[in-house]
Amino acid sequence: MTIRSILVANRGEIAVRIIRAAKALGIRTVQVYSAADRDMLAVKMADASVEIGPPSAAKSYLNIAAVMKAAVETGVDAVHPGYGFLSENAAFAQAVVDAGLIFIGPSADAIRLLGDKVEARKVAKAAGVPTVPGSDGRVDDLDAARAVVAGIGFPVMIKAAAGGGGRGIRIAETMEDFERHFPQASAEALAAFGDGGLYVEKVITRARHVEVQVLGDGIDAVHCFERECSLQRRRQKVWEEAPAFRLPDAVRAKLCASAVALAREVRYRGAGTVEYLYDEASGEFYFIEVNTRIQVEHPVTEMVTGIDLVQEMIRIAGGARLSVRQDEIKVQGHAIECRINAEDPARGFLPAPGTIESLSVPEGEGIRFDTMLYAGYQVPPFYDSLLGKLIVWGETRESCIARLSEALQTLEIKGLATTIPLHQALAADPAVASGDVHTRFLEPWLDTAFQTAVPPKEVA
Repeated sequence: MTIRSILVANRGEIAVRIIRAAKALGIRTVQVYSAADRDMLAVKMADASVEIGPPSAAKSYLNIAAVMKAAVETGVDAVHPGYGFLSENAAFAQAVVDAGLIFIGPSADAIRLLGDKVEARKVAKAAGVPTVPGSDGRVDDLDAARAVVAGIGFPVMIKAAAGGGGRGIRIAETMEDFERHFPQASAEALAAFGDGGLYVEKVITRARHVEVQVLGDGIDAVHCFERECSLQRRRQKVWEEAPAFRLPDAVRAKLCASAVALAREVRYRGAGTVEYLYDEASGEFYFIEVNTRIQVEHPVTEMVTGIDLVQEMIRIAGGARLSVRQDEIKVQGHAIECRINAEDPARGFLPAPGTIESLSVPEGEGIRFDTMLYAGYQVPPFYDSLLGKLIVWGETRESCIARLSEALQTLEIKGLATTIPLHQALAADPAVASGDVHTRFLEPWLDTAFQTAVPPKEVA
């Protein structure tokens, strides 16, 4: 079916990104918005817009009935969920299909299967993908969990079987820690995802977070190589790169091949990301999970491969086969993305909503800024703090970091505090430059190196 119109079931910078991709394909767009988002850039850009509820996300962007009512009444052909909100909600994907519309993403069955981390581990094993040592399935009570821990040893990670984003996770160094954290993790998972199920994994010391971008059309699948996402705060990604640094070619080949094998195992359709932990010391990698949606960090892959992943999602959803063969996908140069949030890094990352007094965006070769901002825009306090993403490309990682440093000096968002100073400090840090980082690097660094690296004018 040819897609002629799309309802964008999201907000912020990803809504703007989807609208731009749709317009490039000549597709009409309809933007939904909450009462707090009437002046959002995506609303101004879309061909039509519909208010779906009050500021609360639960009553607007997470309200399946309200979103579906807007989709049906505006007569769109398809719905794009973006990331977050309903993007990995199987019930929403099924509701779209049941209404006779196209869900731009994988099937509800695939979302349900891969969204359950325990079931996803089983799929990964069936596809021959190595998994982190841990429980074979959910551990429903503390006694069963103790038995698992006794077999794999400490430290261990207690993780929610459903959901993601770092919620429902606890790390235990001892059995006493484990017995205290287990019920806490279950309660948090139940509150966040409506499912208190847990599983247990061995903690890989000094692990790096490497993920593979895949595309599938339900028949075949390809990879668009990998990204490095090891710089994280509270398990939330802060800075992402493509390709991953200091990754041997043989490991890269195995990593990417395993992601394609998993995608083919479930006849995946659309864009997805297979996430891994990489143990640099041993050269081994382990499957973590699959994200059945477009990722926040997708632009770095686009910058090094030249593939527009959002347009590809739309084409595939409309019934097209993959537009590229695996041997046609090449990596050229290096790209880095910095997430610019409305948070004050000098004050413990305190949220900082407010009005954009002025905006100065760097321009030039190899520079891209994906954002929802404009001068005079009032950033609401109700949603994620992401304001935009600065993405920079260079022929080498060294030249990319140099260009990024220059771009960060030029990027200016007046009217509220942002995480620009954090990224300026990271771009100047010797450990980051050498690639000597891991998933536990950033938080201790924030307490030490960052304290002397923040420009005084920004702290003030």
